[in-house]
Amino acid sequence: MTSAGIHHITVLASDPQRNLDFYTGFLGLRLVKQTINFDAPDVYHLYYGDEAGTPGTILTFFPFLDAARGKRGAGEITAVAFSIPTGALGFWIERLSRKAMAFDGPHTRLGQNLIAFEDPDGMVIELVEDADVDDIPGWAESAVGAAPAIRRFHGVTFLQRELDRAGAFLTGVMGFASEGSEANRFRFHAGPAGSHARADVLVDPHAPVARQSAGSVHHIAWRARDDEDQLSWRSALVKAGSSPTQVMDRSYFHSIYFREPGGVLFEIATDPPGFATDETIDTLGSHLKLPPWLEAQRAMIERHLPPLAIPAVQRAREAGG
Repeated sequence: MTSAGIHHITVLASDPQRNLDFYTGFLGLRLVKQTINFDAPDVYHLYYGDEAGTPGTILTFFPFLDAARGKRGAGEITAVAFSIPTGALGFWIERLSRKAMAFDGPHTRLGQNLIAFEDPDGMVIELVEDADVDDIPGWAESAVGAAPAIRRFHGVTFLQRELDRAGAFLTGVMGFASEGSEANRFRFHAGPAGSHARADVLVDPHAPVARQSAGSVHHIAWRARDDEDQLSWRSALVKAGSSPTQVMDRSYFHSIYFREPGGVLFEIATDPPGFATDETIDTLGSHLKLPPWLEAQRAMIERHLPPLAIPAVQRAREAGG
């Protein structure tokens, strides 16, 4: 079995308004869904992505107000990379420079040019020039404009103390293929040619143990075509000695969770039903959405959530503008 690639990535954050302003205003992503952490209803769950909320573009956050910063270390994802079109790197360097934001690069890694910088909570973001996305149109209403806009995930970096178990799990259980290496970075990919999702294992035998909090990647979700495909994955994981959870209803997808040998939390999430089940494509992200089993508690939940000013373009959509 092999996954079609990344479904979404979920990160811990602190201030929800600052998070929203950065990812929509600076990075130019769309707020796809405002909902809550189903396990902590006083905390938002914010989803960002492309115009339609396509799997493979979705970055989500649990913003715990006033949370301290996490500490990067072994057993976690330490960088999230997005694909941008060829030639767009100059735009982003200029944009970061105008904002007086520190960045690293540009560098060439495994034949591709990239820069790296941190979000307000310290999560490392990489922007990679990727010829495979040159023909994918950017979102016309992005805060950065369509041409240089982020198209989708390029991949992630796992920090591990050794390669063998992580690499064997990716190739032997998850169906990834080895793509190459550079120094202590080993790249694997999944998904069809032209839309690979990359998983880089960065090996440091002396890396400290990660401490997760704001700025830490909580988990990564890989795509399943549908419920049947997900159940096949679950059976295969059990046979491989893993311990996946039962299927959980996350309203916009169904999920199972398990850990790879190095400790990173994996999820397998279904593509359907998608984010347009309770909003139209035009109005995605315009309203706070709750799962049906929490709708009766809406008034109490809204009282405990901090106010959130949604982006102007989405306010205009809500008003029919």
